[in-house]
Amino acid sequence: MARRRDIGTDDPRVRVRPGRGSRPRTKRRPDYSKAPRAMVTAVDRGRYDLRYGQRDLRAVKAREIPHGGVVVGDRVALRGDLSGRKDTLARIVAVDPRSSVLRRSVEDGEFSGTERIMVANATQLLIVTALADPPPRTGMIDRCLVAAYDAQMRPALVLTKADLADGRELVSHYEPLDIAVLTTRVDDRGEITGLEPLRELLADERTVLVGHSGVGKSTLVNALVPTAQRRIGHVNEVTGRGRHTSTSAVAFALPGGGWIIDTPGVRSFGLAHVDTDSLLQGFPELAGAATACPRGCNHDDAYCTLDQWAHTHGEREVQRLESFRRLYHGITGAS
Repeated sequence: MARRRDIGTDDPRVRVRPGRGSRPRTKRRPDYSKAPRAMVTAVDRGRYDLRYGQRDLRAVKAREIPHGGVVVGDRVALRGDLSGRKDTLARIVAVDPRSSVLRRSVEDGEFSGTERIMVANATQLLIVTALADPPPRTGMIDRCLVAAYDAQMRPALVLTKADLADGRELVSHYEPLDIAVLTTRVDDRGEITGLEPLRELLADERTVLVGHSGVGKSTLVNALVPTAQRRIGHVNEVTGRGRHTSTSAVAFALPGGGWIIDTPGVRSFGLAHVDTDSLLQGFPELAGAATACPRGCNHDDAYCTLDQWAHTHGEREVQRLESFRRLYHGITGAS
């Protein structure tokens, strides 16, 4: 005889819904290994632009993928309508492992200190710096170099607006790091010159552009990809800073092969997510000299040999050491 479930009363008028059966959970997960793959080219308010072969698609993500789990550059598995017709949506069901991740830490506002992924699976970081209007800031360049090495990406530097200022001093400052340093200028006809070496650098690579607002990132993208039609901003004459014209990262296919990813202009490039060892890798000449430091040296002590090394080599090395220590203090909070 089946036992009657105790419901806490003998009143026959009380009716109790039957209990739900317990269905054992399965550890099996859907297999998306053979699902079609696409690259994420833009993210906009819950919608994702994708490049699927030679076709452009729009998609949404599956609920099991967390918020922020899909970024530009990701390779994703798809289900649903892959026709690319107007008003159709595919569905992103999985994100493949990433070969690289470019991160930056937010330094201002209520989200200060939080880490954000900007782009995934890029191979190069192209740091765009104007030689004038706005003036170059080596601190920003050094931060981006650290971020590139931390993300295991190859860094390069392009100096724009060489028609407004001489860039030889900045070139001599960074060429010893064995990174590509290119310059572009606007000629008398209003056309950008110096693009051919840049095209060779970008060919068949996935390159992220970063830099302050107003340095010319969108201008370069429009010159390299005529169909991009990125909005171009102007520099404020009072503050010397540019206006944000890009609001999110967008990837564009280069006519000669490869991808270029334009990112919003930033006021700063936070490195709170980078540890001190990775920070030193962003200064390769210091990393080599630091091997002579005593064991346990944090490269900011009185017995650190980097001071003697820098002053022996010259003004450039002294400036690089000062830049390293400014970033070190910013990361560790040391005074």
